[in-house]
Amino acid sequence: MANKDTKIISAGNFSSWLEQTEETLLLNKTAKVPCGDCRACCTSSYFIHIKPDEKNTLATIPKELLFKAPGLPKGHVLMGYDEKGHCPMFINNNCSIYENRPQTCRNYDCRIFAATGLSEDEKKPLIREQANRWQFSLSSEQDPKNITAVKMAAEFLNKHPELFPEGFIPINSTQQAVLAIKVYKVFLEQPENFITKATHDQLQKISKMIISTLEQFDQEIHQK
Repeated sequence: MANKDTKIISAGNFSSWLEQTEETLLLNKTAKVPCGDCRACCTSSYFIHIKPDEKNTLATIPKELLFKAPGLPKGHVLMGYDEKGHCPMFINNNCSIYENRPQTCRNYDCRIFAATGLSEDEKKPLIREQANRWQFSLSSEQDPKNITAVKMAAEFLNKHPELFPEGFIPINSTQQAVLAIKVYKVFLEQPENFITKATHDQLQKISKMIISTLEQFDQEIHQK
């Protein structure tokens, strides 16, 4: 049953959160999410990607719960969920392998939906409800500029997939939100009505800038 608690919860200062999120993505850190008693991400039918170098994680999960990740190199696996949509490692309302949980779980932060304006799949009502509860504070002059740029990036990616190579725009809404955060700086200097007013040539120029920005971001990840 979906959580009916609609109380607003603080997501923190937007620019501080954005900086921490970029750092999490670049350095593969653990996101510091004030989850409280929310367990939505553990109970929302997520497939969890586990990389071959996550030795401690792989050692704690029964092999029969893992299967090859489609489209990824050998050694990359996914862990599914049970008939209730719960992670099989979610026991007694908690993660039973918390200290050795996958990096995917460590990186996950449902505030990305509040930041980008994107929504999780309707089949994940707990995530949608929790994401709707987050409220960022915009206390500095840069905060409104940053959140506008992030939302514009998400909107552009959603409205103009035809401007990108096949497979560039993720199907998964979580990954779409992450992509928007990686490339939001492209929109920092654009007017708010840019997407609706831009010519086709301007849209193509922006798409090329997005591709280049993502390449630079991912190169920086590999250099860390």
